[in-house]
Amino acid sequence: MALEALEAQINLLLTAVEENPEDMHELHELIRQKLSQIRALGLPLPDDLVELERRLGQDEAAG
Repeated sequence: MALEALEAQINLLLTAVEENPEDMHELHELIRQKLSQIRALGLPLPDDLVELERRLGQDEAAG
């Protein structure tokens, strides 16, 4: 799967987080899986996705 397709899926998941905050934990896990898929392709994560991953980790630690 191309990087652009994975980024589009991540954007859809981020929209879902905004629309369904009660499902946030599950959606965060799906986002992490997509980030792992990008790495598995041997592609570097764009800076905005690195920042997203860092913030997800902080959210998990806080809550």
